[in-house]
Amino acid sequence: MFDSISPNPDGPVLVIGAAGVDIVGRLRGELRSKTSTPAVIRSSYGGVARNVAENLVRLGQPVNLISVVGEDDEGDRLLQGLVAAGVNPERVLRTSQYVTNSYLAIIDSQGELQFALDDMRAINCLTPQFIREQAVLFKEASILFVDANLPKDTLRTVMSLARRAHLPVCADPTSVSLAARLRPYLSRFFLMIPNNAEAAVLSERTSPVGGRRQALEVAKYLISQGVDIVIITMAEQGLCYATSESSGYIPAIKTSILDPTGAGDALTATVIFALLNDIPLDDAVRLGVSAASLTLRFRGAVVPDLSLEKLYDQLVI
Repeated sequence: MFDSISPNPDGPVLVIGAAGVDIVGRLRGELRSKTSTPAVIRSSYGGVARNVAENLVRLGQPVNLISVVGEDDEGDRLLQGLVAAGVNPERVLRTSQYVTNSYLAIIDSQGELQFALDDMRAINCLTPQFIREQAVLFKEASILFVDANLPKDTLRTVMSLARRAHLPVCADPTSVSLAARLRPYLSRFFLMIPNNAEAAVLSERTSPVGGRRQALEVAKYLISQGVDIVIITMAEQGLCYATSESSGYIPAIKTSILDPTGAGDALTATVIFALLNDIPLDDAVRLGVSAASLTLRFRGAVVPDLSLEKLYDQLVI
């Protein structure tokens, strides 16, 4: 698939966006205000771009990651974790202006996200000038992945460099509050993977996308705006996907949820990996669902022993 659209289909994936620390608390009872609530709390490394990069490397796909961490202990350990996972940290900027990005989530006893806070101030240090200094990575890459944490001016520079390099672009809207940053570039995206709430923002709907029929309608609308492939995830309702020539629906794999953090990033990375390795879209999406399911059952953002064989073992027929 990529031979016809990418100038360098065998090159590494260029991943640009957030890296940080995840702190996730799973409630052991009802959340009460103005007091503490018993919970199981875990800390690991996350950030959409970092998660996508690690998943890709675990699957055997070369990656260049552009991100930023603070000049602090968490930043040191995050970089050490990237090296241990096989991700090259050379283009991860260090800053003394901000602490390493962080994400704080509360999930209920069934594993559903209830509240989340993020401190992504360090991402502001990924300036347009810093991105322009990495221009050679755009020329070497097979495909680009961006998350919507990037500042607007930086995103504009990223998209400009991608266009000059004729580089296909994949994007994650990241959150309802950030999704609108991607709207000006819909005609430039090869692949977009929003959830149903983010898809509503991208399509300028006033309410979240509900159910299979609406998801397919919105996916087709985004295709009409120029996106090549749209995948809309709907949690336990599964996902819908569309291109200009086809569309489909895949149910979620029934599974107990230990931690939802990173499941969407695993799906995204797996779809990118599969398409780069000439796996048809239908199968690529099914493998992505497998990756998401495995991640839901893991207490952390990335399954450390992720492999193509493991994904096929979980495959939705």
